[in-house]
Amino acid sequence: MALPLTYNIRNVLVRWRATLATILGVALVVAVYVLVQALAVGLEKSSRNTGDPRNVMIVRKGSTAESSSQVTREQLRLIQYWPEIARDESGHPLVSADVLVLINLIRRDEKGEANVLVRGISPLGMNLRPQVSLVTGRWFVPGKREVVVARRLADRIANFEIGQRFKSAGQELTVVGFMDGQNSAFDSEVWMDADEARSVFDRDNYSSVLVRVLSDAAANSLTNKMEVDKRLPLRGMPEVSYYSAQTMTATPIKILGNFLATAMSIGAVFAAMNTMYASVGSRTREIGTLRVLGFRRRSILLSFLFEGAFLALVGGIIGCLLSLPMNGYATGTMSFESFSEIIFQFRITPWLATKGLVFSVLVGVIGSFLPALRAARLPVIAALKSV
Repeated sequence: MALPLTYNIRNVLVRWRATLATILGVALVVAVYVLVQALAVGLEKSSRNTGDPRNVMIVRKGSTAESSSQVTREQLRLIQYWPEIARDESGHPLVSADVLVLINLIRRDEKGEANVLVRGISPLGMNLRPQVSLVTGRWFVPGKREVVVARRLADRIANFEIGQRFKSAGQELTVVGFMDGQNSAFDSEVWMDADEARSVFDRDNYSSVLVRVLSDAAANSLTNKMEVDKRLPLRGMPEVSYYSAQTMTATPIKILGNFLATAMSIGAVFAAMNTMYASVGSRTREIGTLRVLGFRRRSILLSFLFEGAFLALVGGIIGCLLSLPMNGYATGTMSFESFSEIIFQFRITPWLATKGLVFSVLVGVIGSFLPALRAARLPVIAALKSV
């Protein structure tokens, strides 16, 4: 015979002080777990949200990122007129040879410095990245030492307002516009003309080449041609796949989140255990009476496990609610791929909230098991004689 659920819920309300302490402990654990995991989810979403499925990214073989790649001008001349590459209305190949440079700038709050990624793009580079749009100001004019910065990045770096100048590589660069990358990796970049970037930062070669192909078959043909051509130690992959693979930064954050959750959950387990032991001690005669009324030990064990799980679930719900205001909040960290400042948003997904709730229930069940086992094993006569 199972115990009615109202019995456990009423006991939770009677001992509200101990109950509240346990609920708040679990809530803080879940809130920290969800927020740290939301950082990793935001980083992954930023990378996976970048790129166009029609584009192919070309980098040097063996390089893990554009920042460690080199494509020579001779190699670019060999590639850009291949028949697999699409053309614009004027007949120009849709190709952008990009230059990536890491520069060090002062943060807006003047609390240290940050590495910022400058991307030099070819004249058709903007057409290949339709998810990037100009929101304020104008696009840069080649030859005038002008740049366009990501709007979210401008909020974190000094001298990034429109009309302001900043110095790098002995040259002054002027900000002439803000762009929006729709929560992609481009929200962490500064754009300027590619050949001007090579001149300013003294680079002989390009970092990567982005091309628009005619079809999936053309993409396969292009990558196969590079594989067999000994003059081209390059490799090509879909741009979307390239950025999806750039999620190394999220891994340490996930590990940190799991470590913090594990460490804090130990404290939450002991808090739940303490509450449940106190509950068992104060209800010894009730437990003896339940046994006399015919309730089995298994029913009492499950009843107390349910009570602990219920307390933890309430704490988990509160923890998820505490973390919700951070959803969509923009922040930044260092990318382990490019070692530059990367801008992203906290992303609290339904799946992540569900994981937080499941985690809280597990904490409650583990913390309640020993007290529930003690309650189930209480001798009937001794329980009835307790004061």
